[in-house]
Amino acid sequence: MCSIIGYKGKDFAAPILVNSLKRMEYRGYDSVGVATLDEGKLLVRKGTGKVAEVNNKLDMSHMSGHIGIGHTRWATHGGVTDKNAHPHAAGDNKIAVVHNGIIENYKELKAELIKEGYIFASETDSEVIAHLLHRYYIETESIKQSLIKTCKRLQGAYAFVAVFQDGTIGGARYEEPLIIGVAKEGYFVSSDVLGFLEHTDKAIFLDNGDITIVDNDKVEIFDFEGNPVNRPITQVAWELGDIDKGKYAHHTLKEIDEQKLSIIRAYNQEEEKIDEFCKILSAAKNVYIVGSGTSYHSALVAKHVLGRYAKIRVEAIMSSESKYILSSLDKDSVVIAISQSGETADVLDSVRLAKNQGTKILSIVNVTTSSLARMSDSFLGTNSGPEIGVAATKSFTAQLIIIYSIADKLSEGKLGLDKEKLIHAVDRMLSNKSTVERLAQELKNHKDLYILGRFLHYPIALEGALKVKELAYVHAEGIAAGELKHGPLALMEKNTVVMILNPHDSTFNDTISNAHEIKARGATVVGISDSKEDVYDYWIPIPALSEEALYPIVEVIPLQLLAYYLAVGKNVDPDYPRNLAKSVTVR
Repeated sequence: MCSIIGYKGKDFAAPILVNSLKRMEYRGYDSVGVATLDEGKLLVRKGTGKVAEVNNKLDMSHMSGHIGIGHTRWATHGGVTDKNAHPHAAGDNKIAVVHNGIIENYKELKAELIKEGYIFASETDSEVIAHLLHRYYIETESIKQSLIKTCKRLQGAYAFVAVFQDGTIGGARYEEPLIIGVAKEGYFVSSDVLGFLEHTDKAIFLDNGDITIVDNDKVEIFDFEGNPVNRPITQVAWELGDIDKGKYAHHTLKEIDEQKLSIIRAYNQEEEKIDEFCKILSAAKNVYIVGSGTSYHSALVAKHVLGRYAKIRVEAIMSSESKYILSSLDKDSVVIAISQSGETADVLDSVRLAKNQGTKILSIVNVTTSSLARMSDSFLGTNSGPEIGVAATKSFTAQLIIIYSIADKLSEGKLGLDKEKLIHAVDRMLSNKSTVERLAQELKNHKDLYILGRFLHYPIALEGALKVKELAYVHAEGIAAGELKHGPLALMEKNTVVMILNPHDSTFNDTISNAHEIKARGATVVGISDSKEDVYDYWIPIPALSEEALYPIVEVIPLQLLAYYLAVGKNVDPDYPRNLAKSVTVR
């Protein structure tokens, strides 16, 4: 995934573009580049590294011109090199392009263009877009036709923004997000509202298969056949203050701390929206929940909670596996899609597959203006605000709160969701960071970490292991505690570290037996529990809760903090894990 931004207005473009790229850097941070147009000349500066690093080296923010495009890259085709950084230019710098996505037929297009005399400067699939635009512009002498003809040749998922020598900005999207920001004295074309939210909260969300041209202080939008289309202007609700780190060293720690507020926001749903959501869900004969990564772990929790309290049989599916599983749906089925960004490619593929079979779509999503939200028959927003840290934290617990709210409503209060008590428990967990920080110091040199849990605690074991892998680059594995004797026990020996999710609930006695089995093999046992047990070598206390279904909310927090402090202890930037991006908009 990459961030793309275009600007045309009365202000100098370069400083605006650089600042926008800093805000969107969570979408990609392998390399960065900016192209501006000044007196008919395109100037391109780009290089590997984060925005601040490349800007310090190349002084991108002081490039002249009031029109430009910018990009941060998360490499898919071609290595992380200066030449592979965007923008890519064509026609002796008459056109420059920035791109997000994957062009599946780029090899045949590249071979065709090379035969015609085009010279490629990079190894990327993106560069074919620039050369195609130039080829069709020479052929038709029309920017509109060059955009249409180019889009018709491209296969795959993409969004791109191009700047032409005459000052026109063009863009197109197909299964990747692209948004127009409408400011008082200019326009933005961006992959993310954060690209322009500092300047305007008015946005036009392009639909799949839309092409746009920004020229002469106006915006034109049309489809791939050239037919004009109308898209409404939407006011974006996110607050800019949520984007800044403030007193925190990293966005990740800030967002872990924000959970005491984000769960309140997630809890406060419009009654009509949650009623509509639950009505569709309760009428379904078959229910499937899809998600990727952290959102898949939410789906696993939802499966147990909806089954136990609402008596709804649910199957949780990794969205990347959905094309193999969701092939026999019908109008009596419901698919619930869970996503932070609402733009994850595998999740959207799942939804398209289901919709094509007449299935109702429900979604739980943070970005309520996303593709997923717009494709859904009904959706509930987590209301977490921008989550800049690549590893999901506050969005995960917000997803759980919504899942609990749905189950509580469908079961007529049997779950016993007490908002005030839960908020107090979360606040207590967040006020005890020092215990986890000391543990991280003890464990920072260990290369392996195992996390055990049963029932609802098993998805949290998976989530905790994912966080440790993402942030600290430590091999971590979530294990179903009941499966310990069926293989994993062979791994238990001296210097092995095993964390046990073990509150006093229906799983306690069985899991404490596992802890003794592990300890007997010489392993180090870390207990995450509401009571201290002799078997624990280290103990992370959590508050006792009256309803066991709610423990995942509090027990995931020390795992998030452990991953964060392990990363810091290893001098790793927890906000930007290597090889990862925030929402994976490529397959």
